[in-house]
Amino acid sequence: QVQVVESGGGLVQPGESLRLSCVASGISFSRYAMGWYRQAPGKQRELVATISSTGGTNYASSVKGRFTISRDNAKNTVSLQMNSLKPEDTAVYYCNANQWLNVYWGQGTQVTVSI
Repeated sequence: QVQVVESGGGLVQPGESLRLSCVASGISFSRYAMGWYRQAPGKQRELVATISSTGGTNYASSVKGRFTISRDNAKNTVSLQMNSLKPEDTAVYYCNANQWLNVYWGQGTQVTVSI
């Protein structure tokens, strides 16, 4: 049974940092591309960052230079370090595991950036 579980969301003030983590079980983790997506109220889900099975990374232009995605294959974990958070980063953040036609999503974790 495949499970994708996010953690680390919360309420922070603008300019602060958060670190999201995602543990994926039931898959050959090292073979999967992993990603973080987010969905704000009334908006479509959008890509935040991805990391390939070989470690290549890709970021949305809105987060480049502020967010860093990393993976630890020994722990089946992908992380998203978010610095200099802005109110527009407020959203539910979802973890995604992707290998060809095999795509799995977590339930999401809320990130709120507000004074």
